[in-house]
Amino acid sequence: MDETDFWEIIDRTRVAAEGDPEDHADLLVERLLQRDPDSVLDFARHFEVRYNRAYRWDLWGAAAVLLGGASDDAFDYFRCWLIGQGREVFEGSLHDPDNLAELLDEFDDEIDGDGEELGFAADEAYEQLTGAVAPDLGVPAQAPEPEGSPFDFENNDVLADRYPRLWERFGA
Repeated sequence: MDETDFWEIIDRTRVAAEGDPEDHADLLVERLLQRDPDSVLDFARHFEVRYNRAYRWDLWGAAAVLLGGASDDAFDYFRCWLIGQGREVFEGSLHDPDNLAELLDEFDDEIDGDGEELGFAADEAYEQLTGAVAPDLGVPAQAPEPEGSPFDFENNDVLADRYPRLWERFGA
């Protein structure tokens, strides 16, 4: 599976789920079950690499704006959700997290931002296909600390200054 196939699966299942992250995860599992186990592992590798790329302080701050705060777990689930939004949103947010102000049509912090189940979809599909737990993917481990410089994302003034467009549209 190449990167184009990965994003196509993400996009088609997201559209079919009409934006609901839990339905998206269910549809993703169903779609992966139509593939062979090696393809499912390829998908999992693509997902994991992007998940690790998004482990950045500046993106964590954007998640804090959108979610009204973001714990470690909330940021993990946010990164899964962000991948689930597709290539344009994902790459655009990595380029500049403030771009999320334009990249997201809407954001409901009760529904959006939590893609925990998306993060487990490939594992679930692999286990259903093979009856075994997915092996190590051979992807370098996530860094112990997020990339970039930490800052106080519990301070609304700091968030408004760092993410002016995002804050104006979605801030507290």
